[in-house]
Amino acid sequence: MNEFDPAFLRGITQDRRSFLRAAGLVGAGAALAACGVKGAKVSPAKADDVAKFWAGKKQNGHVDFANWASYMDANHSPLKKFTSETGITVNYKEVITDDPTWYGKIQPQLAAGQPIGYDLMVVTDGIELNKLVQFGYLAPLDHKMLTNFEANAGAAFKNESFDKGNVFSVPYATGYTGIGYNPKYVKEPITSIKQLFDPKYKGKIGMMKDTQELGNFGMLLNGVNPETSTEADWKKAAATLQAQKPIVRQYVDQNYTKSLSNGDLWITMAWSGDIFQENLSNGSNLQFVVPSEGGTIWTDNMMIPKTAPNPVDALKLIDFFYRIDIAAMLTEEINYVPSVPAVKAQLLKDAQTASKSDAATFTTMASSPLVFPTDAELANLRHYVNLPNPGAEKIYQDLFLPISSG
Repeated sequence: MNEFDPAFLRGITQDRRSFLRAAGLVGAGAALAACGVKGAKVSPAKADDVAKFWAGKKQNGHVDFANWASYMDANHSPLKKFTSETGITVNYKEVITDDPTWYGKIQPQLAAGQPIGYDLMVVTDGIELNKLVQFGYLAPLDHKMLTNFEANAGAAFKNESFDKGNVFSVPYATGYTGIGYNPKYVKEPITSIKQLFDPKYKGKIGMMKDTQELGNFGMLLNGVNPETSTEADWKKAAATLQAQKPIVRQYVDQNYTKSLSNGDLWITMAWSGDIFQENLSNGSNLQFVVPSEGGTIWTDNMMIPKTAPNPVDALKLIDFFYRIDIAAMLTEEINYVPSVPAVKAQLLKDAQTASKSDAATFTTMASSPLVFPTDAELANLRHYVNLPNPGAEKIYQDLFLPISSG
């Protein structure tokens, strides 16, 4: 651990995810017109595309890495260890504030076949990642060089719907959306999205402001898998959510856990990490469930731009994060769901030699389903809606944005 207080680091990490979703909502409309240079869709990557891309590529001894704020300890301990062991230096910059803005910034260079200044970047599954894949802006990953990933990544993270087979991306960190509630006020077991629509909780219900999150829950309630949904499904979900609106107290983005703790909200859509961090940092007794209809899983993913000058070095760094001890180091700092199941045992091992406060934190993490969801919970989580083009994106936003912002 580093010299910064762990509770402080956990606090700013919580704000990072909330800011991501809030900023993404604001940026979604701008993303439609962000690209100065238009791209042309390409065919899906084939095995020989991998061989062609990596042929002749050599290690250069350096990586430029673009990431979100507060997504690693302040001393960048994993990167220092990587450099110590490999000799590869890393220039790490926290330059990504939201996916639409980042995509708008790098797309013209990518479309022109030019470097963007970074060899490795982290992008959330959803609209922008779809575009990066569809327009051929990403390097196809050589899995022969991802030995740690192949050996240690959990099965649920090796075949995600937005990038089946991890052709272009692997997870950096993961979280999920379900229902958070305060048992001080809610006296019944919470098991269903229907309970967010129960009039007896009128004025005490929170729903996500983010349109991807909000739309997902509307579709899940209607028995629709958002990943394979149609425009007709979106319209039906929007009507369902519009009908709920009179009983909703707030469409939330940041700081909703405080409202849940103090009783302003009793029940709300919630992110797993937020509930975990609120309980850990403030001693709250908030509860979190994945509803029977399903919840949303989101993944922030590492990927290499096709124009990266140092792709071999970047791929080595990606695989380094999948070493069990390094994956645990990252989890201990950012508290999100790791893609490496063996991190759970490593946390308990690290607790044996950690300070008293850190040992307690690591033990709590290892036993928390909010950090280590069960296989059944993972199987009941769905990714965001696939919006294949700007036209579909506009239709979707026009349906759900007036609900959460009106």
